Amino acid sequence: MDSLQELPVFSLLISAIVTWKGLKDGKLSFDGAVAAFFVGFAMLSTPLHVFGITLLVLYFVGSRATRVGKAHKVKMEEGAKVGLGARDAVQACLATPPAFIACLLWRARFTDSRLSAFIGVQQSKPYNSNTTCAIDPTYGDRVSYALVLAALGQFGCSLGDTLASELGILSKSKPILVTTLKKVPPGTNGAMSVLGTAVSVGGGGLIGLTMSLVLLVDNPACRDLGYIPFLKLCLLGIFAGGFGSLLDSFLGATVQQTLYSTKTERILTEDGETKPGSSVKVISGRNLLSNNQVNLVSAIVTTLVVAYIG
Repeated sequence: MDSLQELPVFSLLISAIVTWKGLKDGKLSFDGAVAAFFVGFAMLSTPLHVFGITLLVLYFVGSRATRVGKAHKVKMEEGAKVGLGARDAVQACLATPPAFIACLLWRARFTDSRLSAFIGVQQSKPYNSNTTCAIDPTYGDRVSYALVLAALGQFGCSLGDTLASELGILSKSKPILVTTLKKVPPGTNGAMSVLGTAVSVGGGGLIGLTMSLVLLVDNPACRDLGYIPFLKLCLLGIFAGGFGSLLDSFLGATVQQTLYSTKTERILTEDGETKPGSSVKVISGRNLLSNNQVNLVSAIVTTLVVAYIG
């Protein structure tokens, strides 16, 4: 009975509603919805709510951008689906691993003694939102601050990349390949445009702003730090969006292959079929990593860089 009484019902309901709607709207496959539910519940039920709320902002803004850009992508990319495309369990889990791990480590270190014992993390002074600010560098030997920055790096990179991919394709001018600076067809892996770069930076800034506002509302002790730490979060978010998008483009141009059909004049996606005699040529990259793998590498590197420079 005690464990049932401790169950965070609000977090459970929010996770269930969001994943059910994602499944109903075709954004998630069944196994993707199950994975997203557990990830969402774990992050939303963490006493430091900045992890879970920022995850929701990432999900809703990213989904909206995907809805806007998808119709245009169908015209540009062969194999792109008319709907939003259902994410499976692998895609759902790959979307947030650094932030999810940072959240679990923060929870084990500062609030959850059972989780701490289970994964072997030594606990620090218990978190109290009224007396301790999670981004105070003196709290927990800077570990709390570093873990929040790690989540900022992941979320900023992911939203920046999503906005660049889904909205950058709406640019009226052709993008340029990041490695050669030559113009390439829209949808080419590793291509960048002014619009795509702007929305990626803006997406990272939105994550930084979101985390700042949540901390100010949810963690009263943070209000005593002044405005500089929150300005820093916004600037680091902008950096995460821009750096993550640039790194993703570089990897996309070098270790992710882009195929182009001269017959249909469209980019072939990973889901598209390459038919014999369809006049397919390689525009850029080597076939070493998939799109999901490129996104994961970009997110991990950006997470580490932001946590380090912060």
